[in-house]
Amino acid sequence: MMAYISLNRPIAYRHSVMQWVHSMITDMVITLTGSNDFLRKIALQKIKADFVKNHGDFGLENIHSGEVELGRLLESVASLPFLAQRRMIILDDPSSNKLLGEKIEQFLDAIANTTDLIMVERKFDKRLTLYKVLKKRTDYREYLDLDEHGLARWLSMEATQRGGELNSSDAHYLIQRAGSNQMGLSNELDKLLSYEPTISKGTIDLLIEPLPQSSVFHLLDAAFAGNHKKALELYDDQRNQQVEPQAIMGMLAWQLHVIAVVKFNEKEGADIIAKEAKLNPYVVRKTLNLTRNLSQKAVKELVSRALALDVSLKTENIDADDAVQHFLLTI
Repeated sequence: MMAYISLNRPIAYRHSVMQWVHSMITDMVITLTGSNDFLRKIALQKIKADFVKNHGDFGLENIHSGEVELGRLLESVASLPFLAQRRMIILDDPSSNKLLGEKIEQFLDAIANTTDLIMVERKFDKRLTLYKVLKKRTDYREYLDLDEHGLARWLSMEATQRGGELNSSDAHYLIQRAGSNQMGLSNELDKLLSYEPTISKGTIDLLIEPLPQSSVFHLLDAAFAGNHKKALELYDDQRNQQVEPQAIMGMLAWQLHVIAVVKFNEKEGADIIAKEAKLNPYVVRKTLNLTRNLSQKAVKELVSRALALDVSLKTENIDADDAVQHFLLTI
């Protein structure tokens, strides 16, 4: 129930009461954002489950912001619940509705105190009013990607919670083999635990196919280390997975792009590089280790050579396998 505010009260008093009422309203608004799709999804599932447990699912509504006019959105959040004590509206992608972004203050003020609003956005433009208002006036929860150590700790804890066991060393190995996507790692964890509760390096090798891009990173790592035998073994492994030389070269080009970005900005630190270049922090940290003994001149030469080879593969009749392997062996 809204508080009654006497107009005979002093202005300062009325203002303080309005702020109190205002805070009661915006306390019921949660913003879920961040690049970590897995954690954001889990957070939303929990919020919805708690609401359904307490109020049932009759008052639960999902709206995509870009598909509804602002007037309809205002009407929706201001409406009182029907045949339910409370309503919960999940508003996806609010930044896709330009007018909503411009009128976000008015929109938040319109929310009935019997309505819970969850706003879900993967990434906000932090220059816009929408982001600044939601950050200030809502329960703003940002879920960022974990680095390798954070992912390894999470994997070990998740394995325990799911009735299994995964030590830290094997958790790191699983990440190196399967990549750093938390949703994908969760699925791979289920696969491993269904085979055997105690996860080992052996079961990871048996059940988890290495991601091509992850293997290409190790391919470059071996080449930079001068370990030609290992580099050729990893190249052959890619070919055995039916990955064509041109595709391997494309992935090498991407890795070299990341190497160049990291090397020429290494003084900024991993977190800033990841944020500015829109790269996974885990990938940046791995690349920093890889480039520690490389000069900027060497990186420029590698990128130039990779470009020349890529052009040759697309325009000349050459043996692609020999050309790519020669590139690797002469890094």
